[in-house]
Amino acid sequence: MKIAIIGYGRMGREIEEMALHQSHEIAAIIDNENDWANKWDALSGANVAIEFSMPETAANNIRRCFEAGLAVVSGTTAWSGSLDEINKLCLEGGHSFFYASNFSPGMNIMFELNKKLAALMGKHPQYRILIEEIHHSGKKDAPSGTAITLANEIIHHHPVKDIWINKPAIKPNELEIISLRKNQVPGTHFVRYDSEIDSLEIKHTAHTRKGFALGALLAAEWLIGKKGCFDMHDMLYDEK
Repeated sequence: MKIAIIGYGRMGREIEEMALHQSHEIAAIIDNENDWANKWDALSGANVAIEFSMPETAANNIRRCFEAGLAVVSGTTAWSGSLDEINKLCLEGGHSFFYASNFSPGMNIMFELNKKLAALMGKHPQYRILIEEIHHSGKKDAPSGTAITLANEIIHHHPVKDIWINKPAIKPNELEIISLRKNQVPGTHFVRYDSEIDSLEIKHTAHTRKGFALGALLAAEWLIGKKGCFDMHDMLYDEK
């Protein structure tokens, strides 16, 4: 593949290293406003763009990639307020767009477990539910996009919880998310159900960012030739 990397932070560099190791070609790296003008021709020559930038720039980055005729894989979080608009733009323009809050295959298996567990535990109101996420101190958004995905899935499948909050819960309908920031932590998430007699927990720990980079590259390979809006569930459970 010829890949355009949009955003050259920790994830952008990890994707570049893994892509080159897998014999892909980096057509362009876009990391600031000047790059859009100076590297537009190279960008247009790519097959797919992989976008890990900042919440305030993500939507506009994706629009520009659509203008360049590129399929887009995005893993930037904390911009979900514009996601419906981007999905609509993708569908109306006949583009290709793949979005995930977390590209780790293991984390996406946990998403499926989380849904089933929330539905089962809804029959046991004596359990208090807590989500905790731990990331490196440089992560800007809190809670993480992954924690929000976990929370929204619980809300959808649990009969009592209808809102998540990023602080200790007081009301029965509130779902508590605790965000911690520590040095050199790629990402840890757990969902815990506590009662007076026992506790039940599901947990995912990322040891490095390589799993996220691998998932993004797999998504890019899978997306080429497809039209529409997709996510990790579409790819992991693709029966073709």
